[in-house]
Amino acid sequence: MKRIILFVFMSVPLFSMTLDGLIDQAMKHSSVIKQSQAQMALMKQKKAQAQADRFGSIDLVGSFTHYNLPRTLAPLTPAVMATDPEGVATTKDLYSTGVVYSVPLFTGFAQTREVEMSALSESVAQSKLMLTKEQLAYNVASLYLSILALEEMKQAQAKHVEALKRLRSVVATAVDLGKKAQIDLLKAEKDLYANISYYEVIKSNIEMTKASLASLVGIDDVGRLQRVKVTLKRPRYTISTLMARASELNRMKIAQYNVKRADKGVEKSRASLYPQVVLNSYYGYNYGENDPTNPKSGEWDSEKNWQVGVNAQWKVFDFGKRSAAIEQAKIAKMQAQTDKEQTLRELKKLLIEAREKMVQAYANYRGDTKQLQLAQKSEKIERVRYKNGVSTINDLLYAVAQTQLARAKKIESKYNYQKAKFYMDYLLEQGISSHHAE
Repeated sequence: MKRIILFVFMSVPLFSMTLDGLIDQAMKHSSVIKQSQAQMALMKQKKAQAQADRFGSIDLVGSFTHYNLPRTLAPLTPAVMATDPEGVATTKDLYSTGVVYSVPLFTGFAQTREVEMSALSESVAQSKLMLTKEQLAYNVASLYLSILALEEMKQAQAKHVEALKRLRSVVATAVDLGKKAQIDLLKAEKDLYANISYYEVIKSNIEMTKASLASLVGIDDVGRLQRVKVTLKRPRYTISTLMARASELNRMKIAQYNVKRADKGVEKSRASLYPQVVLNSYYGYNYGENDPTNPKSGEWDSEKNWQVGVNAQWKVFDFGKRSAAIEQAKIAKMQAQTDKEQTLRELKKLLIEAREKMVQAYANYRGDTKQLQLAQKSEKIERVRYKNGVSTINDLLYAVAQTQLARAKKIESKYNYQKAKFYMDYLLEQGISSHHAE
């Protein structure tokens, strides 16, 4: 019974990772994503802080002051002092506790602009987070395809090595029978060992690329990878169609947000030209032990104090400081506008490159497919010619090598096409959705 269970267990394929699974894993554990999320959370809190600043602050205050001469616990009017001058509490040690509330009534709309700028900064952080996710998904997919391509090349190289071993065996038999020269066997063995070494190189490249993918995703080992279906179609993208979506892309939204934020910065700098009005209020008590010269000496008295006031300040002249600040804000806006235009041009360039990479990869795949077919035919002919003594071992080994080279190029061009397609998805910011749709 145990043997049956063991056989069933061993017959089940080992668990293999999918591209979507690794991308999801990367989204959860990547430090780059966590940093972007932290930046977005920071911008959100800064916006909350800017909003709260508009409502002022409430502070509990307290103080102790020792005077050389007795002081009254509260400001007194002449009428009170004339009515009961001896009943007025005085002290040299004055304590006070109270509540202060202050709020800006008018700042030239500086606080409003600060809130708007904070909201735009939060939007920038959100768009950057989405771009970071798209870039991470593309990087994972690119490494994933590189591993699949290497594994397919490894399989092809293994078959190539086996074919060379069979060829060496055939040549060795022919040498033993005196039909071929010893040099033919040496050349066959030399080519065999060179390809065995290259097979080990491919295996090492697979392990290194898997290590890079595991590090990027945030796991110890990626294990086996499931195949990705690669469907090659002639690219039909047009730049006008691709650029029509530019305004919807986060990279362009970021540039637009930066322009708006710089514009708000100009308006905020102009707020210093207006008067600043602040409301201040206080409610509290003053305490103290009556002065020895006071008839109530030794007793503790307290007086309630409250006040409400409005302070206004309008800066008339500052030797050009405000003008310089406004000009700086205008320059920052010009830079943001220039960056936006450059971002649009850069996006167009990247989209053209991505489209052409797909076109090239598609053309290469078709050409490599045809070359492989021709190389296989040439190899068959050379085998017959060598067997009949018409050609040399060099001609046969060259034909075999050309077949393997064409096979490797076909594998490479196939996966290069898929990489180019994923890169186009990344630029169009639909990589994450396209991976999960497959």
